[in-house]
Amino acid sequence: MNDLAVFSLLFLAIAIGWLLGRRSAPSSVNAPELPSQYYKGLNDILDGRPDGAIDSFINALEVNTETLETHIALGNLLRKKGEVERAIRIHQNLLARPSLPRLQVHQAHLELARDYISAGLYDRAERLLLDLLEESPEQRRAGQMHLLEIYQSQRDWQRAIEIAGDMLPRKSLLNSASDAEAGSWLGQDVAIVLPHLYCELAAEYMQKGELEEARRLLLQAFSRDKHCVRAAIMLGEVELGLGNHRRAIKSLRRVRQQDADYVPETLPTLRRCYVELGEEHAYREYLMHCLERNPSAPLVLALAEALRSSGGEEEAAGFLTEQLARQPSLRGLERLIRMQLEAADDGARDSLELLHLLVERLIEERPAYRCSHCGFSGRNLHWSCPSCKYWGTMKSIRGSRKE
Repeated sequence: MNDLAVFSLLFLAIAIGWLLGRRSAPSSVNAPELPSQYYKGLNDILDGRPDGAIDSFINALEVNTETLETHIALGNLLRKKGEVERAIRIHQNLLARPSLPRLQVHQAHLELARDYISAGLYDRAERLLLDLLEESPEQRRAGQMHLLEIYQSQRDWQRAIEIAGDMLPRKSLLNSASDAEAGSWLGQDVAIVLPHLYCELAAEYMQKGELEEARRLLLQAFSRDKHCVRAAIMLGEVELGLGNHRRAIKSLRRVRQQDADYVPETLPTLRRCYVELGEEHAYREYLMHCLERNPSAPLVLALAEALRSSGGEEEAAGFLTEQLARQPSLRGLERLIRMQLEAADDGARDSLELLHLLVERLIEERPAYRCSHCGFSGRNLHWSCPSCKYWGTMKSIRGSRKE
């Protein structure tokens, strides 16, 4: 056990001793000794046997309104140590005491639900939390937060949407501080989380080919947050699948006003729309306009590819060379080498292939996206950060040396 855990146990031991002494001290000068289980617990800590110490303290400390917080602290310490079964036993023992006041019963109720979540027993935790929402206005917000955690873990997006909607503060002329606090989950505004939950549910319908239902859900996401980039990108994909190319283009081009950093994520679908409409020139013009406003390696590569597809191999190579001179990037260099390989003779091909391989390895070693909240980085775009669980905080890493 680490030093922090041992210190925590010693602190709890002192607190338990004080509580026991306070309860057992008579009006006379001579106070009785503390229970032998308490001294056994202290000896276990000093001898490096913290597990035995915890059991001794549990046996020594009677459950009542004065000692409830100490029992809960012991249970929480066990849960953090990973000993969830023992934490469950402590909190179940609290709930078995009919003499505890209602508020303290609900507090123990919440801690037991947290134990079940740590153990992966989501169905038991869900039942406890749903009861808590009905019975305890004081613990309602905490219960909703944990239910939202459970439903996201289980990918039950419909129920997650319902809970997140209930967590949003009610609109009124006078919003209290508690209302504002009720509108957050893990520190992130639920108003930001909720549209992503609609998008997750829409993604499931897209996989099943039910595009009309997916569109309805994405429009719901927009009704919650008109700045939701993910909803705009997905709606463009849905409209393309339904054959509505103009609507798809409109939705995808909206991303530039929402957050220009996500424009590269729209380009594959946007290019398909313009190609199927036979309007490749409009696609190139859009890319040029975006590049002038927010230059980035993905935009340079997309425009170079558009120029090459229109039959301008030399024009594409010249454009790419010019852009690399202005803003060097590994991905741009890799694309230029690939262009040179296609036109190289046998004498230069071996050297170019080796150079291409080395540049590809450098690119593979670099993360492409980073979370603006916790700094997690990875090769793929995750709408929910795998580290901090925040929604919509991962973006492509910008800058010539990073791209």
